[in-house]
Amino acid sequence: MVFLSSIGILLILLIVELFAHDIGSDKPMVSSTVGTSNLTQLIRKNRTLKKALAAHAPKGVYIIVDTARNLISLKEGNKTLLRAVVSSGSGNMLRDPGGKREWIFDTPRGEFEVKQKIAAPKWIKPDWAFIEEEKDIPKNPEERVEEGVLGNYALGFGNGYFIHGTLYKRLLGRNATHGCIRVGDEDLERIYKLSRIGMKIYIF
Repeated sequence: MVFLSSIGILLILLIVELFAHDIGSDKPMVSSTVGTSNLTQLIRKNRTLKKALAAHAPKGVYIIVDTARNLISLKEGNKTLLRAVVSSGSGNMLRDPGGKREWIFDTPRGEFEVKQKIAAPKWIKPDWAFIEEEKDIPKNPEERVEEGVLGNYALGFGNGYFIHGTLYKRLLGRNATHGCIRVGDEDLERIYKLSRIGMKIYIF
């Protein structure tokens, strides 16, 4: 993934820059097999790479979701506007009793974008929600609509996945969802207000 490899390159460049700073300072060096001219070249290449990397950095405001640590960050360039604890996909699997279908509740990873902004969202319960609750799947579409479950706001990023609110605040910080990203009320409101259609979302 381009985004993750960019982070790796950036870490390497920062290490080289720190090393170069120590070399350029008045601190005594123990020993070095790198000549001064070679070191100068290395510093120049490092700065060139940093500029090239910056050209590929996301523009404007964007969202990063760390599913391992269950953190969401709203960023603008290198500046962090907000960081909050979230819940992401549990990784659990559910099988249809008929054996024809199965669902794995993971949060998708990769680069996405905000495709929908919804205030006071309603949850249209999919088949798996009824199977999970051991209820019959309704034939009337109106029986699938559930209000107040997704919080005050939702940001859709494709294939039925949303960044939305939660009734289960005690589970924030855990991998506990069916794939969506659950956020606390205050943090969700700020994210919603600063987001726009087309804004990038990076999930890893």
